[in-house]
Amino acid sequence: MFWIDRRIVTHFDFVLIVLLVPLTVLSNHLVAEVNETLAHKQLIYYLIGIGAFTLAFLAPIRQYKWLIPLFYWFNIALLVAVDLFGVSKLGAKRWLAIPFTHFTIQPSEIFKPAFILMLAYLIQNNPPGPKGYGWKEFAKMSFYILLPFVLIAKEPDLGTAMILLLIGFGVLFVIGVNWKIWVTIALFFTLFAPFAYKYLLHDYQKKRIQDFLSKKPSYHVQQSIIAIGSGGLWGKPKNEATQTQLRFLPIATSDFIFAYYIERYGFFGAVALVSLYALLIIHIFSLYFKLKGDYFAQVVAVSIAFMIFTYMSINIAMTIGLAPVVGVPLPLFSYGGSSFATFMILFGILEHLLAFRFKFLYNSTHI
Repeated sequence: MFWIDRRIVTHFDFVLIVLLVPLTVLSNHLVAEVNETLAHKQLIYYLIGIGAFTLAFLAPIRQYKWLIPLFYWFNIALLVAVDLFGVSKLGAKRWLAIPFTHFTIQPSEIFKPAFILMLAYLIQNNPPGPKGYGWKEFAKMSFYILLPFVLIAKEPDLGTAMILLLIGFGVLFVIGVNWKIWVTIALFFTLFAPFAYKYLLHDYQKKRIQDFLSKKPSYHVQQSIIAIGSGGLWGKPKNEATQTQLRFLPIATSDFIFAYYIERYGFFGAVALVSLYALLIIHIFSLYFKLKGDYFAQVVAVSIAFMIFTYMSINIAMTIGLAPVVGVPLPLFSYGGSSFATFMILFGILEHLLAFRFKFLYNSTHI
């Protein structure tokens, strides 16, 4: 007879699932309005995502934490392999071909769970003191953050690289770092930014920044802003959403799905969607305080909250002309399998750490 420990059900975070369901249902509905074939493929991605969530939830993460560094370095090796043997698409070398198949993988997506788990592992094994991390500990943590940033930015995929950088240092900011270190870093980046723009950015990356700073936005952003404005307060029926239905709005199912959403559901619909994201982020971030003393679970929770916030903020800012277009999807909403599966793996890890926390608490009190 199949039996589940009642404590697992008690500690499982059902609120998180309740907040995720409307995002996925609404996303599939919008994608189906634009392209039914993509909507059917997205349902397959959902099934893969649920499978990934289940595997991550059942994985004995705490018992095998010693494997996390190996997992991290294996993914670093994949990123190095991209530079050596990667498949180029649209001017970027971000994929690896799977031998004897027609499929490719994007190691920068697979790397995100390894990155977050590695941060959790490092901080759990070396928690900050009363005044936060000093220079020595901060330098060690920064190495594990900056190494993948350099490798991914080199592909080039500056959007993903910047997101990992923000997540990594955002987690350290919350966990605790001496304030003098942050002041020094702020001064360094202020002085380093002009050099980085001139010598490190690719031409197309500079063009995105120039388009962003110019008085007239790029074609993509212009069409996005028109779609958003045409939605008004309450939005339009599907047949009247001409920006999307007549294909003026580019990539309406992915990068610019937020613009199509507003064209359909208007200003009040946008407020509702952003509020749903806000509830999701606040709920996950609140776990940081609930999990006090459990640095491993705290880091995972804060990292996921930062990740959703960063993706959401950049994507929305991009569609309304307040940020350069960098191809960052709206989390759990834009069409695509890699990003959705990555988030589901992370949610599975978080739910595992919550649901099986009673074992951690028991072991902690019996050491």
